[in-house]
Amino acid sequence: MKRNSRLSLALHTLSHMAGDPSRTRTSADIAAHAGTNPVVVRRVLGPLREAGRLFSEIGLSGGWRLARAPQDITLADVYLALEERLVATAELEEAPSCSVEYALQKRVTAVLEEIEENLVKRLRETSIAEMCRPEHH
Repeated sequence: MKRNSRLSLALHTLSHMAGDPSRTRTSADIAAHAGTNPVVVRRVLGPLREAGRLFSEIGLSGGWRLARAPQDITLADVYLALEERLVATAELEEAPSCSVEYALQKRVTAVLEEIEENLVKRLRETSIAEMCRPEHH
């Protein structure tokens, strides 16, 4: 996953929030920590607010905080809220004139959709709370 992707920024931010769920973080603080711009932070976190995973408060003491317990927010919740896909599925716009090309596109699309479904299923198995725990090797 690219370090500067929307998904990476969201997961990184929410993992930090899981470590101290009661703390409110400003877009500027998150941006400074992530090495980006506060506008980017607001654009990335906005869909998570709309999906009910974050609260945002305007004003001097405003900022972002988790809307649910960290163990109740899965990686799939974040992934789906951002509508960002790691597996690019091909849309069949119109049937190609070549039957072999059509069959190939149809099969590849089906495989990619299955991979995407499996990815979401696996992402549902991990919560944000688990992301902030140190791994034991």
